[in-house]
Parts: sequence; structure tokens; C-alpha cells
Amino acid sequence: MNKLKYILIAVFGLAVFSAKGQDLLLLKSSALKTTDSVLVYKPASYDVKVNYPVVYLLHGHSANYKTWTRLSNLQSMADTYKFIVVCPDGLKRSWYMNSPNPDSTQHEDFFMKELMPAINTSYRTDQTKVFVTGASMGGFGAMYLFLNHPDVFLSAGSTSGVLNLRHSGFKKTTIAYLLGAYSEENKAFDAYSPVNRLERIKGLKKTLIFDCGTEDYLYKANNQFRQKLDELKIKATYIAQPGAHTGTYWTKSIKAHFDFFYELANKA
Repeated sequence: MNKLKYILIAVFGLAVFSAKGQDLLLLKSSALKTTDSVLVYKPASYDVKVNYPVVYLLHGHSANYKTWTRLSNLQSMADTYKFIVVCPDGLKRSWYMNSPNPDSTQHEDFFMKELMPAINTSYRTDQTKVFVTGASMGGFGAMYLFLNHPDVFLSAGSTSGVLNLRHSGFKKTTIAYLLGAYSEENKAFDAYSPVNRLERIKGLKKTLIFDCGTEDYLYKANNQFRQKLDELKIKATYIAQPGAHTGTYWTKSIKAHFDFFYELANKA
């Protein structure tokens, strides 16, 4: 392990294991109260003299940091688009948010205050070209983080995302653990839903991408998201296509996000 990696362990509590252009980072986190596993894919042509765009790729509910590697050839994606691709662990059901429940993890703090600084210190990142996307719970997380921090992310994506928490099949279980018991009166379910946070980027000239399968139970919520974007005159690419809430669908859908980010990165 080189001197830089020893420094990273001291500063971030970060251990780094490398193989074939892929790194596994073990990041000790005070916000999560545990160690988070993070897979990082670098382009095969990675050059320490070049700054690279970064895509944070978030997994869905009950999955982990390895899930996207089973859905897509991320090394090929990193090579093709010349992106650094980062897959953190969402701890199965964190929803990537800071919860008002004091016993839960504070995943937004982990992401913004621990994970991103560690990535920016460990790798040659272009901090003007940072993207975040994900599937299902990860689609929620990507949009939630983007809408909370539009100054940090150039754009965001969501595939089959839970863009309205009231539509989620987990609203009475894992989301309730984070936000309190589900009810019509519990307005946290509205306040935390990306569809109700879009005002935050009105007038910022941001653009984003999202998609959903027409057989997906979240199709209605994604259409609602599209309608709200139209009302606010926020530019977005929305793809509605045949498919259900499955890994098979996400294997096909995620490429459009990388194409979209690539175009933005090369315009910026």
C-alpha cells in the first residue's frame, strides 16, 4: 500500500484493496456507526494527470454495494465513458437519507461529508462533473441527494425510482422506521419525497434523466414526477418503456443514464 493510502486510512478510516482497475474501499463512518463497503471502478486508461467525471451509482432496497456489478459490466462502462463509477453500500434499507429517528443512520451526512471527500482525495475527480443515479430506493436516494445539493451535482438520474414515498411498498416498514408511522397525517412522507422537492432547482437550469417501466408499480409516481417537472418548466429526459420493477429492466435502462451524463460532461 502506498503512502497516499496510508494517509487516507489515518484521515478517513479508509482501507483500500485493488484488483484489475477496481478498488474496494472500507470506509469507517461515524454517520453510519459502521464501516461502509464501496466499490470504485476506474477507466483502464486511468491517468493521474487527468481529472475524471464521477458517477455515484446507488442500489435498491435489500441489495448491497455489489448489486450493480451483477446487473451491468461497470468496468466496461468506466472504460467506455471515461468515468469513475462509485458504488457505495446503502445498508439495505437506509434510503440514503438523514432520518429524524435518532437511532437510525444518517446516510446523507455519510454521503456528503465522508464518502465524497474520501473519493475526491483518493482519485483524480472533476468536481464540476459529478452525477448520481440509482434504481428503486437508489433512484429515490439519487434524486433526494441531488435536490438537496444541486450545487454539488451536475445532474442526476433515477430508474424505477421511488419518487413519491407514499407509493412505496415499504412505506409502513423501513420508511416508517426512518420517518415515523405511516399515515395521511404524517407529512414527513411528503416532505422527503423528491416530487415535492423539485422547487429547489427551479430556475437553476439543471437537467436530469429518469425512467420507469410501464408495468412497474411505481409508474404512476414517475408520471406524477414528470408532470411536476413540466409545471415548473424544469428540463428532463423521461423514458417510459415496457418493463417491470426488476433487475432485468435496470440492466437495460441504466445505459441511457450513462449516455446522458456523458453528453453533459462533454458539454460542460
